[in-house]
Amino acid sequence: MAERILRRTLATVSLSVALASVTVKSSGCRNIPECRNSFSSCEFHLNSNIMSASNGAKEKSYSKARTSPYPGSKVQRSQVPNEKVDWLVEWQDYNPVEYTAVSVLAGPKWADPQISESNFSPKFNEKDGRLVGRGLLGRWGPNHAADPIITRWKRDRRGNKITHPISGKNILQFVAIKRKDCGEWAIPGGMVDPGEKISATLKREFGEEALNSLQKSSAEKRKLEEQLHKLFSQEHLVIYKGYVDDPRNTDNAWMETEAVNYHDETGEIMDNFTLEAGDDAGKVKWVEINDKLKLYASHSQFIKLVAEKRGAHWSEDSETDCHGL
Repeated sequence: MAERILRRTLATVSLSVALASVTVKSSGCRNIPECRNSFSSCEFHLNSNIMSASNGAKEKSYSKARTSPYPGSKVQRSQVPNEKVDWLVEWQDYNPVEYTAVSVLAGPKWADPQISESNFSPKFNEKDGRLVGRGLLGRWGPNHAADPIITRWKRDRRGNKITHPISGKNILQFVAIKRKDCGEWAIPGGMVDPGEKISATLKREFGEEALNSLQKSSAEKRKLEEQLHKLFSQEHLVIYKGYVDDPRNTDNAWMETEAVNYHDETGEIMDNFTLEAGDDAGKVKWVEINDKLKLYASHSQFIKLVAEKRGAHWSEDSETDCHGL
């Protein structure tokens, strides 16, 4: 049973770099009694915000995780047709490519050892099977991240909220960073350190990437920490928990995240911050939220959910615009 569960989990992200074959014989992640070391290994199968049963939705949901060549390399992925993406579809002749980046094999402190090492026996979900290939990701199975979505209303010079002329809804803005590694705009998030709480990761990553906190003096860091505490201690919305359609994903290592929205209703809190790109970010700025956004991984879907929850403008098409809470 445990072995079938593992295979089912891997089949969910059968996107090409690793595993000799995938066989799925039973259904329902709900039958898994426990998911260890993963805040959402079961949940991402069930979240209908991103996953869908239709071929069109599957093509969209898993498009970035099927990017070829694999990021930062010339390795071409095995092609996975849309009809084989579904985690319940059997595929006996699946023949993926094996690849783990040299930077990961070099053994940085955050990375797991090779699965073949005798003293290494990872425990994620319930039981581990034949795992090979992590690409650029350091850990076998889920690699956990946290994405803080900081928002405010777009306002005119008098401080009044600006509404979209077609949808009639208020326009929302969020803090976006331009990633150094791929040049795509994204939410300023990052990896959860071992033993770190998600809430701490959200605040730390925003400070490092959107405020350049790592380069501040001790006095500046203390002042910045006070301001960040005010921003991140207010009420917030957990927008999404689960699997992310990330180009770094492989069959054996994939990204999962918790995306959380912290909204500055009056704009007064964020007025105290000066945006400054740092760490993995090349640029940072406020970006208007709408359906024209092209963002890294699954970030556009997260932003759409924020607009929906806040009752903000998303699309000029009234039939596809969000409907609020």
